[in-house]
Amino acid sequence: MSRIETFYEVMRRQGITRRSFMKYCSLTASALGLGPAFVPKIAHAMETKPRTPVIWVHGLECTCCSESFIRAAHPLAKDVVLSMISLDYDDTLMAAAGHQAEAALLDTIEKYKGNYILAVEGNPPLNEDGMFCIIGGKPFVEQLKMAAEHAKAIISWGACASYGCVQAAAPNPTRATPVHKVITDKPIIKVPGCPPIAEVMTGVITYMLTFDRLPELDRQGRPAMFYGQRIHDKCYRRPHFDAGQFVEHWDDENARKGYCLYKMGCKGPTTYNACSTVRWNEGTSFPIQSGHGCIGCSEDGFWDQGSFYDRLTNIKQFGVEANADTVGMTTAGVVGGAVVAHAAVSALKRAQKKTQDKVEG
Repeated sequence: MSRIETFYEVMRRQGITRRSFMKYCSLTASALGLGPAFVPKIAHAMETKPRTPVIWVHGLECTCCSESFIRAAHPLAKDVVLSMISLDYDDTLMAAAGHQAEAALLDTIEKYKGNYILAVEGNPPLNEDGMFCIIGGKPFVEQLKMAAEHAKAIISWGACASYGCVQAAAPNPTRATPVHKVITDKPIIKVPGCPPIAEVMTGVITYMLTFDRLPELDRQGRPAMFYGQRIHDKCYRRPHFDAGQFVEHWDDENARKGYCLYKMGCKGPTTYNACSTVRWNEGTSFPIQSGHGCIGCSEDGFWDQGSFYDRLTNIKQFGVEANADTVGMTTAGVVGGAVVAHAAVSALKRAQKKTQDKVEG
């Protein structure tokens, strides 16, 4: 197998100082939610392990995953592509086209059998022998199977590759099919979202390169470090949800106060993702912060779960075990009851004191 430079060798060749390299390792550890003790481990991995060859293929998709990826800030996408990995094929980003591009694909597969990562953006349509998506004159499903045969692992970028997304929504005339239902003999990491958060994408790659293993996955095959909690669990509007304070109509007074968007169809209570913690555009914001409810794009079949503005009807996570329509009134009743009870106890104490004073007098 041809020797590939390590990440550290590439950085040094580019004039990066040792101090800057260690700072980068510290930032990477923070982005992955790892403590300071992992910084030396990341540095050691970057110094000793060769960059991993990556083949990035595209099926039925809109390229939003690539658009998200190139906006990553921690680490920067350019550092990932030019230094951390050896991106040997990506027909969207590479300069080559046509026969040259396909030759690069075949050459990478041959040179690095069993040692490259296959990144898949989009999914293969299986109807009409796959003729709804043609790459290099052949159905994409053929390219996918060929590239997957000798891959070390597969990353399914976005909802398209992970679950099918809008292409697989009913009635799914092209039979758009998630990657894991076509490739069944390889370890697959699903990184869903439409698109996934940029730092989640680079974080997954960094983890794999640092520890030379797949991250811990949840029951759906998603990295638990990014998909282990519901958006609802860390949403800054959660206190309003618990208090029964909801936006009733778009741009009403409650919306201006930043109340919970649950009644407007927010899917945050059933969606597992890092949007409310990592956020987007270098942590600037996320949909709920911008005033729109979560549409649940990192969950399976989100296009077939009804309107994005239909309210969830099976949520009973309120502190008083009531629904959204009654929680406010129930809370008010509890508070009112407490006031009445306090008044009654105070009156009883005053009466007892008067009786005691008469007996003693």
